[in-house]
Amino acid sequence: RVTLLELMMVKVKNSVTSEEMNVFVRHADFLAACFQEKCGAVLKLTAAADAEDEEALVTIRLLDVLCEMTSDNGQLEHLQAFPGLLETAVDTLRLTHLAGKQAVNIFTATQAVTGQEEISHPAVGFKSHLIRLIGNLCYKNKENQDKV
Repeated sequence: RVTLLELMMVKVKNSVTSEEMNVFVRHADFLAACFQEKCGAVLKLTAAADAEDEEALVTIRLLDVLCEMTSDNGQLEHLQAFPGLLETAVDTLRLTHLAGKQAVNIFTATQAVTGQEEISHPAVGFKSHLIRLIGNLCYKNKENQDKV
């Protein structure tokens, strides 16, 4: 699933035809619903034993794909209107912020670096991607701006 999502992200980043765009818009609902359902799995990554949790990795890739999709105007309006996506993103951001305060904060790069080692944890940058998604969902959308 992770590999499929990575392939989708590469395709979304590159220019797509209008026919391909229609396919992505049809799948956007499914991806958003999957993210809403699985977003809590990322919080399990605060425990060192769960650093390779497959559901969490899938959720991180789903967020990456949603960020890319909402960066495109063709898919943005559709996802801005998706019920509950913005609320889920904001709630998940709150929970990851709290989880980062209670344990080692693996969600931000500045907290995950110690010394000269490379950042290799899959959740590094998760909060910034949530903020990006929230920003994209609020872009030129007064209703969503008011919700936040």
